[in-house]
Amino acid sequence: MFKRLLSFAARMILGFLLLSVLGVIFFRFVPFPGTPLMLIRLVGGGFEGKWVGLDYRWKSLDEISPTMIRAVIASEDARFLMHSGIDWDAVSEAQRRNERIEKLYTAGKIKKKRLYGASTITMQTAKNAFLFPSRTYFRKALEAYFTYLIEFLWGKRRIVEVYVNIIEMGNGIYGVEAAAQRHFGKPAARLTAQEAALITAVLPNPRKWSPAQPSGYIRRKAATIQARMSGVAVPQ
Repeated sequence: MFKRLLSFAARMILGFLLLSVLGVIFFRFVPFPGTPLMLIRLVGGGFEGKWVGLDYRWKSLDEISPTMIRAVIASEDARFLMHSGIDWDAVSEAQRRNERIEKLYTAGKIKKKRLYGASTITMQTAKNAFLFPSRTYFRKALEAYFTYLIEFLWGKRRIVEVYVNIIEMGNGIYGVEAAAQRHFGKPAARLTAQEAALITAVLPNPRKWSPAQPSGYIRRKAATIQARMSGVAVPQ
């Protein structure tokens, strides 16, 4: 019985590895029809009586303004072109910061814990493209697996192309083309540096903030992003 279970588990693992590799290779060339998060938002909104629809318009990287690519790299992952999927230096720094915050919170010196993350563009792309959102260690392990897989099979240019196309950018809005059309009435190819920075500035919580009606905080954040963009290279 144990040998049969072990054999079954081995076949399942091998099957998953094969399907995942073939799937990643397939989407190296084919636009994503949708993502698990899109499905969750649609179904969840329907059950909650808050239908927001689905605005998703895939564009190739050549049809997106380079300023938008520079903005997301400057804001989300400054070392995107240098790491191999996971930025371990950023992970170590985030751990040190979070340990200090935890000590201050435990000592009663701060009232709220604002924890730092170290998620790269590659990690976010892997999570959004292939996985359902959750906070389990199993999901994190799968995220790491797909992170390295797409780094190896896709390369930086395809990763950032998928990222800017599938990232959530508002209620029912996915990808930079839909965001550019909805918020600024123009295609992503014509976004200015300021508009690209504003769209990027709301990414931590795009269902709360709007790039078209930015708060003072979002304007300041966008100005910081825009100042960093000049030194950012677009993946070739």
